[in-house]
Amino acid sequence: MPNILKFLRTTMETPNKKDAKQRSGEKSRCQVCGNTFYDAYELKVHIRTHTGEKPYSCSICQKSFSVNSNLKRHIRTHIGEKRFVCKICGTAFAENHHLSRHIQTHTGDKPCSCKICGSAFSVKRDLQNHLRTHTGEKPYSCDVCGCAFAQILGLQRHNRKHTGETPYSCKSCPSAFSIKSALNTHVKKMHVEENTCFCQICGKAFSEKHHLKRHLQTHTGEKVCSCNICGNAFSDNSYLKTHMRVHSGEKPFSCEICGSSFTVKSSLKAHVKRIHK
Repeated sequence: MPNILKFLRTTMETPNKKDAKQRSGEKSRCQVCGNTFYDAYELKVHIRTHTGEKPYSCSICQKSFSVNSNLKRHIRTHIGEKRFVCKICGTAFAENHHLSRHIQTHTGDKPCSCKICGSAFSVKRDLQNHLRTHTGEKPYSCDVCGCAFAQILGLQRHNRKHTGETPYSCKSCPSAFSIKSALNTHVKKMHVEENTCFCQICGKAFSEKHHLKRHLQTHTGEKVCSCNICGNAFSDNSYLKTHMRVHSGEKPFSCEICGSSFTVKSSLKAHVKRIHK
């Protein structure tokens, strides 16, 4: 295998997209895994999954990518660019497919159905993720230790163990963490007293002001956000967003071990505790 990879790195042509499209009638075969592609450019990009080549680097954080489109997508996380805006509610997104998924929370459309159990989903990606709960497929493997995952997010989190990357930083001290849950645990353990906000009505304490603001609406009974599909009203926009998943079938919280998806994070935590511990 190493000899084949060396051959691929040193001898393969480097066609551009334009030339590749002109030769699209002829299939190209990967010498490592045998997969075929309609043009040499697609094969060249595919080869990087074997060689580990990542020629596109972020000038801000030095993270590298195998294709330029992934680099462009990553850069938006630094600059905060969200150019895809929902015409219904005004919510903005960095990626068009995120907007497309969001729009279906308004329409309630679920065009993708599982042929095994009948579950319906608003986008094909959610269906594909769901299918792995039936097949047990784990297509995302770590290049360092070989651990496999059903979801790409599981692999990305796992890779941080090898790279030492800690993208989640504490606002109160220099501590940084590889996963968000570890940051949340740190804040509650180390900084909860210095950041505590108290409800003047019942005395309940909160670590964030917006949590206190949301709590106060339980006293006032104010419900400022309503569902345009069924009319249910909620005191906070985050509750409305969670509710909309009932209509859309969206399940954004996926188990990195088996691929099962859930509408709320608490259900994912309960699943992990019950099934995998």
